[in-house]
Amino acid sequence: MALAVTSSTSIAFSSLNSRTEQGVQFGSSNFQPSDRSFQGPAALNVSRRRSPVQVVNAEPKRNDSIVPSAATVFAPDVVDKVVEVEDVEKLALDLEKASPLEIMDKALEKYGNDIAIAFSGAEDVALIEYAHLTGRPYRVFSLDTGRLNPETYKFFDTVEKHYGIRIEYMFPDAVEVQALVRTKGLFSFYEDGHQECCRVRKVRPLRRALKGLRAWITGQRKDQSPGTRSEVPVVQVDPVFEGLDGGSGSLVKWNPVANVAGNDVWNFLRTMEVPVNSLHAQGYISIGCEPCTRSVLPGQHEREGRWWWEDAKAKECGLHKGNLKEENVNGNGSSESSQSSVVSDIFESQNIVNLSRPGIENLLKMEDRKDGWMVVLYAPWCQYCQAMEASYVELADKLAGSDVKVGKFRADGDQKAFALQELQLGSFPTILFFPKHSSRPIKYPTEKRDVDSLIAFINALR
Repeated sequence: MALAVTSSTSIAFSSLNSRTEQGVQFGSSNFQPSDRSFQGPAALNVSRRRSPVQVVNAEPKRNDSIVPSAATVFAPDVVDKVVEVEDVEKLALDLEKASPLEIMDKALEKYGNDIAIAFSGAEDVALIEYAHLTGRPYRVFSLDTGRLNPETYKFFDTVEKHYGIRIEYMFPDAVEVQALVRTKGLFSFYEDGHQECCRVRKVRPLRRALKGLRAWITGQRKDQSPGTRSEVPVVQVDPVFEGLDGGSGSLVKWNPVANVAGNDVWNFLRTMEVPVNSLHAQGYISIGCEPCTRSVLPGQHEREGRWWWEDAKAKECGLHKGNLKEENVNGNGSSESSQSSVVSDIFESQNIVNLSRPGIENLLKMEDRKDGWMVVLYAPWCQYCQAMEASYVELADKLAGSDVKVGKFRADGDQKAFALQELQLGSFPTILFFPKHSSRPIKYPTEKRDVDSLIAFINALR
């Protein structure tokens, strides 16, 4: 298949006044600028002969390549160059104040065909536009998990046509996906966390892709996820994945928009009339797999639309796991620091009953209760629990003296295993309603934690 590839090939244009064409297509027998709405260069001189180009998902020294031979393409010869070993931290410091276009240009100049843009189908299409504007050839790859929205697949096609490129798609191993689905079902991540599914559908395919590169370009921004990305540099040694040469430090990670605010990215996309995923118009900001992505309300942070049933502190799928701090991160995506036991308690009110382990166990055993119970399973360090404190206290005050009691049970630490097994804990906070005449508690199904929504839920079950 035709690929958008980078190289160190010397290119000369006869017309310096016309805008140069940045997207380049390579075919098995030709080399020409990709088609776009404005006029390309008048003449193109290639200084080297043609030779095969290694595609992003080809692993060295393997005969069982996942790329069919029909996909082998040819491009102007790229003379193997040794990337200088340098102080990446110094490079990051030098580029800290640089524009995304400058950073992108430096990355493409430095690594040529050994670097590729990771494109997710969201607003990181800005990366492709920046690469296009540099005038250098570039490569783009994406992870097709098999669970993307239809709109995202259509967007991939639009981007390919707009820039005249071919995105290099990586797919999960069919045997691994089959084993996961047959063993745990299609939606196991709602029950035991997204990490396992992401590992099969995203992390391992990405690992294969990066083994054919020396550097990659991502759309990470510091304001995307304050809990995990607030310190992302513009360039870094990848702390998780290995590159072409193998071993620690063999892969460099470039983040050209790390210092750019989300609003500024969107202003850039509008100004340049860049195509965008139609899901954005429906309230989606951070876009991933269909079952794990939803729209967000005005004022909500964009990452609240990803894995919304889990704790917020560690919302990474594994592609950028190096952003996570050295804490106890469990398989459910939640993170409990060693200081969690000394964090000040929350939901303090005379109308909220503090349930102990025996107390919640007794409540579970009762089949004919005198009163209904609304109980929140919480962790005092959880920012979502903290955010709902005022409304939950108000709920308790409004229900004081009624036939519904309001309680809380701290379900982190030593109690978490019990809460996961017996109390339907999925993330903090989890809210349960114990009806008068039912032994099984009913889980509050929505993220709306205002007083009116909680009371409407109770009234529907009283």
